[in-house]
Amino acid sequence: MALRPDEFYDHALAAADSERRLPLARMTGWEISPFEQAGLRVAPLRPPVLPEPARHGEDPSDCNSCRSRDNGIWFNERWRLTRIGGVGVPLVLMLHPRDHYDMTDLPDELAAELGVLTAHIVRHVEALEHVARAHVYRIGDGGAHLHVWFFSRPEGQAQLRGSWLVVWDDLLPEYPADVADTDATVVADSLVTSFGGSRSAVLAKPQTLRVCYVRGPEGIIVALAELGLVRKQKRGQRMIRCPRAWAMRWN
Repeated sequence: MALRPDEFYDHALAAADSERRLPLARMTGWEISPFEQAGLRVAPLRPPVLPEPARHGEDPSDCNSCRSRDNGIWFNERWRLTRIGGVGVPLVLMLHPRDHYDMTDLPDELAAELGVLTAHIVRHVEALEHVARAHVYRIGDGGAHLHVWFFSRPEGQAQLRGSWLVVWDDLLPEYPADVADTDATVVADSLVTSFGGSRSAVLAKPQTLRVCYVRGPEGIIVALAELGLVRKQKRGQRMIRCPRAWAMRWN
């Protein structure tokens, strides 16, 4: 069991000075730090606040991400990808489930798809000219609707490597929006090709099922071609799973 909030606070204060300031982080001494240690000091450590303030979107009826479920540069039935503007690095993207889920209640089917989608997005971001790396973050302290960040690191800027990248992003001047829009389009088009989905929220709506009845010695087999994921299994049916379709067999 983790330390209680008061225990954690007391544990941290044991390493602080009389003003409740902890020593500078070792990270500030790294060559990739955006700050020089001289003159830096840590803010006083505040006592815990309980209960914690509610995150935005704890109530789905007041969730901006839910209201924006049809906004983005790429879509399928369950996910959407957006470009974040006003940043300093070449490209920042965000992946959202279109329905209201956080990581803790994400269905296993969507969790599996999240892993594959993440790999495809990273692949396409890192394929962009003059982008060296794609960083992936899930934080979750600000919003209750799951959102996964993809930050691109510009090629050759070794000082921007590692966990300081998001701080450097906040320090850098705003990146040209037209260049970022062009690169975002390349990523979205590549994702349609490699994973599926659509550039349009309308085209990403569920497609009509095609049903084929085949009679055999074991009974009737009903094969349903579907681009979506399997959600439920009805009683008395055995599910046959495959990457982009599913079928139900009655024995």
